[in-house]
Amino acid sequence: MKKALKIFEKVSYAIIAAAAVLLLWSVLPVKNGPKLMVVLSGSMEPAIHTGSVVIVKPAGQYKVGDVITFGKNTRTEVPTTHRVVSDRIQDGVRMLQTQGDANNSPDVKEISESEVIGKVLVSVPFAGYVIDFVKKPLGFALVIALPAVFIVYDEARKIWAELKKLKKPQIEESV
Repeated sequence: MKKALKIFEKVSYAIIAAAAVLLLWSVLPVKNGPKLMVVLSGSMEPAIHTGSVVIVKPAGQYKVGDVITFGKNTRTEVPTTHRVVSDRIQDGVRMLQTQGDANNSPDVKEISESEVIGKVLVSVPFAGYVIDFVKKPLGFALVIALPAVFIVYDEARKIWAELKKLKKPQIEESV
């Protein structure tokens, strides 16, 4: 039982640490570095599932076939992750036509390369649900409270064991 509890404790710590790292990485701005983005729609299924986390990094140039994330990333606007299906030069500016893999037709609006946040390097299926949960008050509280409960429990158990050791010699001496 003790061994199972220790394994559960260590796995919980690892999950909480991973969630905390992902949360911090997704929130903290790192200029020209990789960014974590959560995919909120199924337009890129089956290549990128809804709820996946994509790691996006700016590239010098984007070509047909690249999966890119573009658009504004604010509290009210969410960026889009689609595949580049064609490109052209218009007035010296490279314009990209994008389309979701699950969509029947290309996106209505072309985008310029300056609107691109970056190229998708890696997709981690369903990890976005964890990040989204941790960003909410209950999830954040669990990330703080769960490790605290484990630490308090473990310390209380150690104190109890030490108290038992201290009491044992006193009983034996009085006999």
